Amino acid sequence: MKRREFIASATAAGLFAPNIGFAFDASIAKEPPVPDILAPKIVRIKGGNLNEIHVVPDHYALYLTIEENKAIRYYVGVGRDGLYESGTFYIKAKKEWPSWTPTQDMIERSPNSYKKFEDGMPGGPNNPLGARALYLFYPKGGDSFLRLHGTNKPSTIGKDVSNGCARLVNLHAVDLYNRTAMGTKVILHPKGLYPKKPIGSDA
Repeated sequence: MKRREFIASATAAGLFAPNIGFAFDASIAKEPPVPDILAPKIVRIKGGNLNEIHVVPDHYALYLTIEENKAIRYYVGVGRDGLYESGTFYIKAKKEWPSWTPTQDMIERSPNSYKKFEDGMPGGPNNPLGARALYLFYPKGGDSFLRLHGTNKPSTIGKDVSNGCARLVNLHAVDLYNRTAMGTKVILHPKGLYPKKPIGSDA
């Protein structure tokens, strides 16, 4: 499968009915409502293997393949230019309300923002990794320090905003976490591979 063939024919196949188990998490329940335009949908896709994750930064979308030619599409925020890293990775760890420690590169780039957290920040509603995190490792086993994670800031979805990770609103991060097994293959597609598509467009 050529990467450009994946998602090229994505069209909406009907509204996705979310897993409501996360509604019992009091911390998430207190968060502002998620805009309807960000609602996950089942979409038709071209290509992809079952139970893979594809992040397409040009669409600000994460696609979890669920059956032949179908995927759940979640909208995401992605890494800023120069920090986004494409490639193939595997999920080797999953954590609920994870703690967070900025990388040394992050501290060097923005010491005023990150130096104070060099010893780590405990998990919780204000943690940058949000309610759930999936940890991406290289095929040969090393930690990429890239994550698929939650956020309580819906305004950052659909933007090049992070230090390289892909973020979902917490509501959707919990659902993705529940649906994703250890060892799942994750493909982060390069920027500029597809025509830009605004959030909410199924064209």
